[in-house]
Amino acid sequence: MNRKSALCGSLLALSALTASPAVAAPADPGCFDRERQPYTSVVDSHLHFRPFGGEEIPFRELVGYLRKTGVRYANMYGIGQTLPADSSCTYYLDCPGTPVTPSMKNDFANARALLAQTPDDVQLTLSMTFPDLANPGDVLDRMRLLEEEYPGRFRWMGEVNLIKQALLKNGHEPADKADIAAWAPFMAELRERDIPLTIHSDLGSDRDHTAYLPLMEEVLERYPDNRIVWAHMGLSKELSTMGPAAHVAILERLMWQHPNFGADISWRVLEDLYFSRPEARKHYVPFLNAHSDRVLPGTDFVASRDKDFGVYKTELEVTSRINRHLDDDAFRDIALGQSYFDLLDLPDEAPRVCPA
Repeated sequence: MNRKSALCGSLLALSALTASPAVAAPADPGCFDRERQPYTSVVDSHLHFRPFGGEEIPFRELVGYLRKTGVRYANMYGIGQTLPADSSCTYYLDCPGTPVTPSMKNDFANARALLAQTPDDVQLTLSMTFPDLANPGDVLDRMRLLEEEYPGRFRWMGEVNLIKQALLKNGHEPADKADIAAWAPFMAELRERDIPLTIHSDLGSDRDHTAYLPLMEEVLERYPDNRIVWAHMGLSKELSTMGPAAHVAILERLMWQHPNFGADISWRVLEDLYFSRPEARKHYVPFLNAHSDRVLPGTDFVASRDKDFGVYKTELEVTSRINRHLDDDAFRDIALGQSYFDLLDLPDEAPRVCPA
């Protein structure tokens, strides 16, 4: 059996290992039975294999988490912004004032780990997380360095920060419109190599819900041919009070204006602050159903050694809860991975959903 067949076959055969209890196989083994099989996503497109600082969960152990929860595809994000090596912190919010600086070390570490221990039953995609979007002058050279060291291995870029309010106390420098214009060389390289780009760009804050929207709009207008994913749909802990109708209206407009634009629904903040409320889901579910081919699932789990399998399992379950409310087409695209396969031009195909 080749790699593709093994991965595709495992979507159904191993899905009973996810957060839901043991279930019977569907009457038609060629389809996915939503009544009996788990709703947790088989793709984690937003998974940080390295922490901001301190010790990481060992690679083999973390891949075991994916295997045990039924996740069969994941993006290997590092952390492009790292705490100092002599810092005792593992999380930047615990150490305000401690600088968090861009670095390539996590990307190299991820590549070494993957090449040394490539799993047969989980497909991992290496992602470049090093770029400093406010100082882009050396990004292209560093991309080419990674390509020389690991030819054809890095097929994604991100998560990279355009504006992340949570990092401002740690010296984060947001990019401005002049910086965005200077991205042109590396954005051309991404287009040439057909590499998607995931950008963390806060939409705004509770004081001004759309304060930073012009930055994302500038990126999309300047680089319409790049495939761009908006991490967390622009939401964050700093933006907890935005009306769902207004948020969805922005997303709808950007989707229609920019055919290469998509979003991920990673991070439990979306569930905790928005998706968990029925009045909010009335707006988000129709949006996700309509644009599911451009929406990616993810946990935003950061693999610091103070976490364990139970934490990952919980994060996957929480970030997958919205899947229960999707129609069958959207469930196939998002939870079963078809939108991810299409974005990466993978030959894999998600199973169809069994008729109700």
